[in-house]
Amino acid sequence: MGDETCAGPGRDAAAPAAREVIELLEVLWNTGRELTSPAPVSSSQLRVLYVLDRDRPVNLRALGEELGSAPSSASRMCDRLDALGYIERSAGTAGRRERELRLSARGREHLEDLRARREAALLDVIDAMPPAQRAALAAGLGGFRRAVEASGAAEECLRWRGRRSSHRSAGGSPGLPGARPAGTRERS
Repeated sequence: MGDETCAGPGRDAAAPAAREVIELLEVLWNTGRELTSPAPVSSSQLRVLYVLDRDRPVNLRALGEELGSAPSSASRMCDRLDALGYIERSAGTAGRRERELRLSARGREHLEDLRARREAALLDVIDAMPPAQRAALAAGLGGFRRAVEASGAAEECLRWRGRRSSHRSAGGSPGLPGARPAGTRERS
């Protein structure tokens, strides 16, 4: 049994092909996001919604840490999402001054609609593929996911793994939102 994880045939072609697919997915994702709401949210704000979609309250400090954003940036994103009715703020359990953030029913509906539109866009494309290519795509993506999980350098992606399986059962698309290199900060 040979080790196929080292450089070899197909390796150098796989990275540009994956990059091109990612760019196409970004176009599909943005199209889906624009169609879901008269007030679409930015990519940064969407990441906030993903974090809050974990069915547990989060305080602003923890949210900022999770996003890699300064507390002031996270606060501004939450102000906008609160104005849209996508999040709820309540008194925290740790102290009077702490506020807990939760996804509102409207925010959950926005994410469900977004995920459904994204999956529909993907299915439109996948339906155009011959069955053998669909099977190869599924096998290739499964292998890619396993490699990401085994790499040890993908801690943020692994945090999203639990959300992926629950979204799949709810009819949404499995995604690894907002992954970025460690040590970088997101701009709001």
